[in-house]
Amino acid sequence: MQRSPDQFDVAIIGAGPIGLELAVALKQTPLSVLHLEARQIGHTISWFAPQTRFFSSNERIAISGVPLQTGDQSKASREEYLAYLRSVVQQFDLKINAYEPVKGIEKTAAGFSLTTPRGVYSAKNIVLATGGTEKPRRLNIPGEDLPFVSHYFHDPHLYFRRRLLIVGGRNSAVEAALRCYRAGSEVSLSYRREKLDGGSIKYWLMPEISSLLDSGKIKGYFQTQPVEITTDHVVLRLEAGQTMNVPADALLLLTGYEADMSLCEMAGVELVGDGRTPRFDMATMRTNVPGVYIAGTATAGTQQRYKVFIENCHVHVDRIVAALTGAAPPQTPVASGPAGGLET
Repeated sequence: MQRSPDQFDVAIIGAGPIGLELAVALKQTPLSVLHLEARQIGHTISWFAPQTRFFSSNERIAISGVPLQTGDQSKASREEYLAYLRSVVQQFDLKINAYEPVKGIEKTAAGFSLTTPRGVYSAKNIVLATGGTEKPRRLNIPGEDLPFVSHYFHDPHLYFRRRLLIVGGRNSAVEAALRCYRAGSEVSLSYRREKLDGGSIKYWLMPEISSLLDSGKIKGYFQTQPVEITTDHVVLRLEAGQTMNVPADALLLLTGYEADMSLCEMAGVELVGDGRTPRFDMATMRTNVPGVYIAGTATAGTQQRYKVFIENCHVHVDRIVAALTGAAPPQTPVASGPAGGLET
């Protein structure tokens, strides 16, 4: 393993939209930057199902002053946004060490030592832009790892003429149910609540899913939770405690995703509550560890109800650049809560 001879002023870890936006902003300063990404840029977005569209409007998820245009002026699809991120990297000639995960962070007299499979780097400051949906929220029930069970919705074609049970009741589950139904799947939906929350589901999805549920074309099992998965059925537990068997050839467990806060732990960042929310200063995005900053949806840890999105994280970039360059904070920070405060 080789050690880099140079010390960087800033190491950005993560190359999602906010990590890229920060890299562009720092390129306008004299600071030297190392940018590391465990996979490819925009990784979380890359596992969206084909043609999934953003809830946010294009101007809200555009970064670095580069307009996000779509051919039909509608909200960007997964494919359009990934192409947009690639174009930003090319336009600003960003140097990103993709597929180079950080395996260790240690405090040193000069700042921090970062260990990757390719070497050891030195940086005075670190910005963690690692996102908030790194891994699925598992149910931890028997059969969850069977080959026909997935926590990711990849393509409706896979479920043509199959009995598909989708577990979940938010946007990802509703969109998967509609698309698989249209692709010829026999779709059922299991949700632990009494009904779908129309206030949190994309407005263009709610009328159709409601109609299909009311007509029985998509079977809804509300106030149920899966407790076991077998090779030909799923055992659902009802709210009153009884169980029922639902035949299924395939399962999509779209029950949410969790943040990976392991790099925060390595750096010594304090994590608070069940969501493991990092403690940080809203004015500067500096964590409780001097020299360690946090940006993007990682600031909220694992969210139960999403309040922190790409669109309300752009200000993190301005705050971090100001803190690193000694400029005044760009705006008065929002009052913080006991965990350091979430962007709202």
